[in-house]
Amino acid sequence: MTMTAMQRGERLVEALHHPQAYEHPVAAVRVIQTHTAWVLLTGKYAYKIKKPVAFGFLDFSTLEKRRHWCEEEARLNRRFAPDIYLGVTEIRGTLQQPHTGGSGPVLEYAVHMRQFPDKQLLSELAEHKQLEASHIDQLIEKIATFHQTTDYAAPDSNYGQPGRIHHWVCDNFLYLLPKLETDEDVGQLERIRQWINEQWQQLERHFAGRKHNGFIRECHGDLHLRNLTIIDGDITPFDCIEFNAELRWIDVMSEVAFLIMDLEEHGYPHFSHQFLNGYLQITGDYGGLRVLHYYLVYRALVRAKVAILRRQQVPPQSQDYLQSTADYQHYIQLALQHMDKEPPVLFITHGLSGSGKSTLGRALNHARGIIQIRSDIERKRLSGLKVSERGTFEVDAGIYFSQRTEETYQRLAELATFVIEAGFSVLLDATFLKEKHRDLMRQLADKLQVRFLILHCVVPNAMLEQRIQVREEVGQDPSDATLQVLNAQRDKAEPLRNDERNLTLTVDTSQEDYVQALLRKLPERR
Repeated sequence: MTMTAMQRGERLVEALHHPQAYEHPVAAVRVIQTHTAWVLLTGKYAYKIKKPVAFGFLDFSTLEKRRHWCEEEARLNRRFAPDIYLGVTEIRGTLQQPHTGGSGPVLEYAVHMRQFPDKQLLSELAEHKQLEASHIDQLIEKIATFHQTTDYAAPDSNYGQPGRIHHWVCDNFLYLLPKLETDEDVGQLERIRQWINEQWQQLERHFAGRKHNGFIRECHGDLHLRNLTIIDGDITPFDCIEFNAELRWIDVMSEVAFLIMDLEEHGYPHFSHQFLNGYLQITGDYGGLRVLHYYLVYRALVRAKVAILRRQQVPPQSQDYLQSTADYQHYIQLALQHMDKEPPVLFITHGLSGSGKSTLGRALNHARGIIQIRSDIERKRLSGLKVSERGTFEVDAGIYFSQRTEETYQRLAELATFVIEAGFSVLLDATFLKEKHRDLMRQLADKLQVRFLILHCVVPNAMLEQRIQVREEVGQDPSDATLQVLNAQRDKAEPLRNDERNLTLTVDTSQEDYVQALLRKLPERR
């Protein structure tokens, strides 16, 4: 009987378990299998062999195609991990005695990589409850910087055109629907398809605007926790999409959505909030929130499709089959959750520098996913400064002159509108010591028909001054406030009016449990 291409590949991989098949010393060979590849781990090096499959969105059906896509995989991944991706290796010899390099007919091609340490994938850290906030901070910096520097799609290219975006989302339904086994599964997927179509009609002009404004860029394309590892303390992406340029030249917010969705799937919603908030503060891409829910549902569908692809390659009712089915259903539930938005709330902080407004904002973001927009950051962005750059703070001078202050509060109102119209609650993190600035946001909340709350932050004077001195010495916070500024704020502050106090929650940030105390007072989540 003639072997199929898949059987031939499986035979080759089995023979490559023997250490003598390699040009370097090998003690043992371990194989990791995905729905598109076999990865052979030899200790010092890894070899990734593409399976002879064709799924519509990729085609590895011939040896020549597999060679081409191996070369592309090595080339593209050197953007992130140049020390890991070494090139493409020929596997020669016979199916019974294959070997890397040397002479004989070419049996297959493999991406040749340095093998990186075990148990350092972010997915493994997450599964063992070892993922930390510091990992997320590093990830924010890594991905935001990459997105701001990678190439953007030419205006006349097909990449990122609204119709093409929707095509790839709908492609998931075409594949999944015939593979489902219960009426309940079909009904859920049809509900998602109806929502996706309605969203696309509402968002088509936003997608076009994203393309026009340069947010379609050459991304990683498959950025989830299993494709991120720690090497020498540095978070390193690997295994980007090479096989289909349209799935790599995408909206940066689609890539952000994949990471958010995967953090949620691993049981870290607070880290997904942290990642999104930090990414937005660095990039300023608050307008991208308008399309984020669409992309979150899309990314959950992609992982659901991967689960079914895996299920198609294992024996029916086996443990792997049942696990793949459970994975599919889990991702579908994630998609359904992101279709149901909560009513947004517009929060503003009120208090002197050092009163804990920004710390409170970060805590509320982690706990509730409230988007925190910092006036310190937006003021610097308006002035052409980076978030990390220190401004020379002079009262009513430099970047703090009165006109820039008014522009900053107007910018906060503009960004709050983007966030609320996208269905997210927002906290505007500024002193709001003047009535006119508070009234501006209260009127905005009325216009947008959302609830408005003032979070009045208080702390003993001695602690205020101590916090500012420590912050100034460390020099890592976007705020440039000094003790001189604090004294000026005390002189010019306009206290809350009686009608404002009815909309105010007072928060004593010197108390140990102040965040939990505030959360108990906030509107209930659905």
